Amino acid sequence: MILGASAAIADGIEVKKVEARLTSDGYQISADFEIQLPPQVEEALKRGVTLYFESELSVHRSRWYWMDSEIANYIQTSKLSFNTLTQQYRLTRGGLYQSFLSLSDALHVLGRQVAPPIEISRLDMSGDGYITRLVKKGSQIGAVAWMGLDLTQLPKPMQMNALTSDQWKVESERFHWDISPEPPGEVQEQ
Repeated sequence: MILGASAAIADGIEVKKVEARLTSDGYQISADFEIQLPPQVEEALKRGVTLYFESELSVHRSRWYWMDSEIANYIQTSKLSFNTLTQQYRLTRGGLYQSFLSLSDALHVLGRQVAPPIEISRLDMSGDGYITRLVKKGSQIGAVAWMGLDLTQLPKPMQMNALTSDQWKVESERFHWDISPEPPGEVQEQ
């Protein structure tokens, strides 16, 4: 199931596309975010301030009779920095990093978030292994995508200004969508 949300954005983060795809490894959840940094944030980045972005992709089971139960929650922290000597932007995720000549290229790659596959058995509620039995009466599977700038990772002198200024509020809305089960014969290879 693919849903798209396209809108012209001024500054901030907007969910552009979300996807929950059934593969041979399980459900693959991904999201594309469009990121536009406000001038104040971009200026700080160019002056050597490292920006930390946190993204969340999660899957939950909705229940009418009780609170939602979390099936999987994937949170990733990405670090964006600018090297004034080489005039390149550096994006770091875990132990891996990439360098970019332009900020727009770095933000484009930063905006692509993919969670590890969720095993079908974790989503199956019937116990007999068939994905078509995902949705039981009164229950369904949903996913959430979110991304934002982590202000607590900024240098201490900047945190107070960032916390009180709307210019530094760079985050998306929590985007929720329902995952529709696919028949077992339609499993797609990656």
